[in-house]
Amino acid sequence: MKKLYFILAFTAFGFNTFGQKTIDQKVSDLLSKMTLEEKIGQLVQYSGFEYATGPQNSNSSNVLNEIKIGKVGSMLNVAGAEETRKFQELALKSRLKIPMLFGQDVIHGYRTTFPVNLGQAASWDLNLIEKSERIAATEASAYGIHWTFAPMVDIARDPRWGRVMEGSGEDTYLGTQIGLARIKGFQGKGLGNLDAIMACAKHFAAYGAAVGGRDYNSVDMSLRQLHETYLPPFKAAAEAGVATFMNSFNDINGIPATANQYILRDILKGQWNYKGFVVSDWGSIGEMVPHGYAKDNKEAAEKAINAGSDMDMESRAYMAELPKLVQEGKVDPKLIDDAARRILVKKFEMGLFDDPYRFSSEKRQKEQLHNQENRKFGREFGSKSIVLLKNEKNILPLSKSTKTVALIGPFGKETVANHGFWSVAFKDDDQRIVTQFDGIKNQLDKNSTLLYAKGANVDDQDKSMFAEAVETAKKADVVIMTLGEGHAMSGEAKSRSNLHFSGVQEDLLKEIAKTGKPIVLMINAGRPLVFDWAADNIPTIVYTWWLGTEAGNSIADVLFGTVNPGGKLPMTFPRTVGQLPIYYNHYNTGRPAKNDTDRNYVSAYIDLDNDPKFPFGYGLSYTQFKYADMNLSSTNLNGNQTLKITVNVSNTGNYDGEEVVQLYIRDLVGKVVRPVKELKGFQKVFIKKGENKTINFTLTPENLKFYDDALNYDWEAGEFDIMIGTDSQNVQTKRITWEK
Repeated sequence: MKKLYFILAFTAFGFNTFGQKTIDQKVSDLLSKMTLEEKIGQLVQYSGFEYATGPQNSNSSNVLNEIKIGKVGSMLNVAGAEETRKFQELALKSRLKIPMLFGQDVIHGYRTTFPVNLGQAASWDLNLIEKSERIAATEASAYGIHWTFAPMVDIARDPRWGRVMEGSGEDTYLGTQIGLARIKGFQGKGLGNLDAIMACAKHFAAYGAAVGGRDYNSVDMSLRQLHETYLPPFKAAAEAGVATFMNSFNDINGIPATANQYILRDILKGQWNYKGFVVSDWGSIGEMVPHGYAKDNKEAAEKAINAGSDMDMESRAYMAELPKLVQEGKVDPKLIDDAARRILVKKFEMGLFDDPYRFSSEKRQKEQLHNQENRKFGREFGSKSIVLLKNEKNILPLSKSTKTVALIGPFGKETVANHGFWSVAFKDDDQRIVTQFDGIKNQLDKNSTLLYAKGANVDDQDKSMFAEAVETAKKADVVIMTLGEGHAMSGEAKSRSNLHFSGVQEDLLKEIAKTGKPIVLMINAGRPLVFDWAADNIPTIVYTWWLGTEAGNSIADVLFGTVNPGGKLPMTFPRTVGQLPIYYNHYNTGRPAKNDTDRNYVSAYIDLDNDPKFPFGYGLSYTQFKYADMNLSSTNLNGNQTLKITVNVSNTGNYDGEEVVQLYIRDLVGKVVRPVKELKGFQKVFIKKGENKTINFTLTPENLKFYDDALNYDWEAGEFDIMIGTDSQNVQTKRITWEK
């Protein structure tokens, strides 16, 4: 009895049963000691002075002084054990000695760069994706980073939008699964571990639907489309405990996301009961003025904080305006407390109040400087992100004893370009990144010769190098062409109206083709490109994206058959830009085309075939896979029964290989029209040559649910097509009836 009284007494005074205050209690104690300005300071984020990822207006001396007096809660673009320690020392000179958070765009690797995110999605390998973020978190945290502005879980159906390279493509299901893998990788076993960093689900919300694929543009859509296509990855992220959210730059149906109470207060912090904090994107609070939604920064700050934006990244609006807004009664001080509480909780969870310098360890940083195991993984991940689009004459895999190989194109000896956009720059990048030339040369036999000619620049009209390239090709037994778009041509603020090879690269390809030499075309890009001439005339094409630090080795592993490519496209590849947006899970119309060439009074273009150049989920292998014996546990189901689906997949070729088996459904009739296909499952399986495997899937009514026009989320009884195949077009189909 005395022991029980002892526990109750301590609990009554704000302690848990072990006599320690909880984080919430510690935050409450701290808030009670803070002035209004100190609370608002926690809501302020500034960028470091050397590397900006937006239009910077920082005055370094003013910023340093504000840090010392407790008016800055977070910095971004400050990295390195020594640098973060110096800034943290300034923060600890403040009255309450509240440590700062250091954020960084750790998008597809840190010290070791991995494939651009869309390329990673092409692996369809959740384990590899999660491991890549585990490595990124380990490396970044060793450099003093607490927080990454990733993953980007925007669904994007228009490759004109440059930021498709940062996401997982067009499909909500695939994008959700990849987003969860990334969060798990970043946050590891939990915040507070030294190898875990805070993840950030961005951009909330619907940024990937920017009109015309033009960055920062408006988004106009039904709420049903918003809930069904664009919000599910964010909802899953919130449920998985992602530490933070980031606002998107766009307006949604006329309301900028940064001040959109519907998505921030009603959905995120209301329906989803999200406990983390929301950071604006760079300057997005202040940008509501040119949006025409706020007359000045003061009104922008008022609308943002009232809507639920907790931290102001580089707008300078909160610190300047919130004190006056509270004094004038336009902002409830409880909202300031709530925002500051959310941020302080994360600082406690990261262990920064126990040791503000725990992530600023030069010893740990040195250990990650040249981590060969990480590079080895990067090489594997790169090779498994490559997509084989064509191999009609079985030129690939190449023999390592090929007498003479020519590598031609502007990317053959590039170093930094292999990192792609949104990579972290290091001074020794030129020395440590493996070029395509070196990767190929290192795998050729000693008696073989590798020739090189640049042939063309990335983006100009200079044809003066054509002659040398043609002569080089004539000397070779096989020509590897390396073409595409420059590494900085896809990414933020990199929208393109023309998705063809830039400059005179296609002209170069045509000239080399005239030599009659066998050609392997490698396409380097961060998005789907339009390359119809090549697709129709070059028999061997591999899509190599931008693969990171080990790019050259990853590419050579695939070209010479050390790795059998198994990547699949996470976005539909169009025939022309005029076909955009094009995606596999579209709605049908009242006049659907009967086939790819049907253009007579149906929904079609009169001057273009209806199908894409390469469909979602497409990708070849050096071997062949045969699908047979698709079986369903029942074709008539009731209520909450489970449908079991099996299919036999055989490797009938001459190489061991991986296949991504894809499961789609179609709800044939609904109270609102349903997509012609929806991905509901996939499995990546390794099958040795001559072997076969039985692949199992299950579906429940939960997989059949959708939003109706009143935003009710449920399923309807009726007929459904169940489809399994190697991509979204090549499927076996069986029909079922599912009653309630």
